[in-house]
Amino acid sequence: MKVHNQREEHFVMAKYGLSSIAKQLWGLGIGFGVVSILFGIVALFWPGLTVGLLVILFSVFILVWGVIGIIVSISSTSTDKFWWLELIFSILAIGLAVYLLRNPVVAAMIWIFSIGLTFLVRGVVDILEGLFDGNRTGGDRVLAFILGALGIVAGIITLLYPVSAGLAVVWIIGLYALLYGSLLIAFSFRAKAELEK
Repeated sequence: MKVHNQREEHFVMAKYGLSSIAKQLWGLGIGFGVVSILFGIVALFWPGLTVGLLVILFSVFILVWGVIGIIVSISSTSTDKFWWLELIFSILAIGLAVYLLRNPVVAAMIWIFSIGLTFLVRGVVDILEGLFDGNRTGGDRVLAFILGALGIVAGIITLLYPVSAGLAVVWIIGLYALLYGSLLIAFSFRAKAELEK
């Protein structure tokens, strides 16, 4: 009986391409989704915050995003052929966050540009993973594509209208963070349900 259960567990892990570490990452996705939603609420409902405070909040947001991305990419090296793409993006995100935190005056000048670029790159990464990652099912591909499309649209709008869209940029950031967090939580619960099959 015990041998049969072990074989069944190995079959499930092989079928879904998941390691024992990856089984636990759905909770990390939910945690980051909640952080993303909270950041979005702050950006949407308190747009009058100073640029300096928004730079700090956004820098911490990108730093957490990068750290979580590194954990996810390293833990999925054997199951995700695009783990290296996630790793590169995450390292760049951490570098950007550290730079913004260490240089607040310069950061205020390049803040909007970095936001737009970050959303754009993240969107492209999500779409590439959704289109070409063979481990994703149809629903997972759709979620990845939606996340990517949201990132690209938010990035383009932010880059095209950096000065005239001052308040709109804050709202775009907030809306993107809310939608990204919500979809990430939905994706994480789907991953959890797949693991329990």
